[in-house]
Amino acid sequence: MTRNKFIILLLALALLLAPLIPVSRTAHAAAASEGRAECVVEVSSRRVLHEKNARTDLPMASTTKILTAILVIDDCDLDEEVCIPPQAAGVEGSSVYLKAGDVYTVRDLLYGLMLRSGNDCAVALALHHSGSVEAFAQAMNEKAALLGAENSKFVNPHGLPDKRHYTTARDLALIAAYAMEDPTFKEIVSCRFYEPRKWKNKNKMLSNYEGAIGVKTGFTTAAGRCLVTSAERGGMKLVSVVLDCPQMYERSAELLDAAFVAYRLQTLCDTSVPVRGYAVRRAFAYPLTEEESARVRTEVELREPLPEASGEIAGLMKIYLENNLLFSQNLYII
Repeated sequence: MTRNKFIILLLALALLLAPLIPVSRTAHAAAASEGRAECVVEVSSRRVLHEKNARTDLPMASTTKILTAILVIDDCDLDEEVCIPPQAAGVEGSSVYLKAGDVYTVRDLLYGLMLRSGNDCAVALALHHSGSVEAFAQAMNEKAALLGAENSKFVNPHGLPDKRHYTTARDLALIAAYAMEDPTFKEIVSCRFYEPRKWKNKNKMLSNYEGAIGVKTGFTTAAGRCLVTSAERGGMKLVSVVLDCPQMYERSAELLDAAFVAYRLQTLCDTSVPVRGYAVRRAFAYPLTEEESARVRTEVELREPLPEASGEIAGLMKIYLENNLLFSQNLYII
């Protein structure tokens, strides 16, 4: 047998036997390494769909800027011009290289903050909003508390290392969920390229994950790789948080895929559909697995005697998942 024929025979045997040889998990289709802390929430209901160490205090690097951005968007005129103060020039870490005396709009600085992770933009915005970094940090903490982020502490607007500066995966998910309901914030973090300043978004999820619409990457040696992602499919919007995750993009994709497969956002009451002849004034949707859908029940409590005038309160509607109250609201005479 010639050498060439022998090689061909070996290759043929290898192809035949390949399906019978077990492939190690690390060599093929390996799962991404998990983050030190993780959380996935559905935006409209804030339901937690996945969590791991989600209430553990951890540094979060530049994902801090989600709160910085939404605080500025809520409180400031985005078209107002800002003269860059000396304190905002030359800030360490990621930067858009602001120079003292340059003039930018608040909107420009927000794009620099979220697309390029500009620490200098963070300081400029903090000073514009509150007059000092310390005062802005206080405003951040007050805002976080209002959003249900009860286990976080912010001392700066950018996330550079400080032992007093931390959050949890759950808190960060709640902050991001609130932010993603704001059209301006969503427009900024979903932008891949900001033409006026020629800034490209660093977040690879926008290009690599179907349905991705933001939000922010982060990295320091202390925090590790951190990523907050929002994605929307089938009318359901999710936020995923991974903290200290070496494969942050891959792991975020796994978490989002699993949630999109397991859950569907289901409308449990609708303003256009009467409930036993009476109307609600607010629709309610909730993410449910297929198995959970069969365990949802609605209870209606009517007033006695019933009022007759249209618009009067007829009673109360409650929606339960088994014995857990999901939602309640008044019913009105149609």
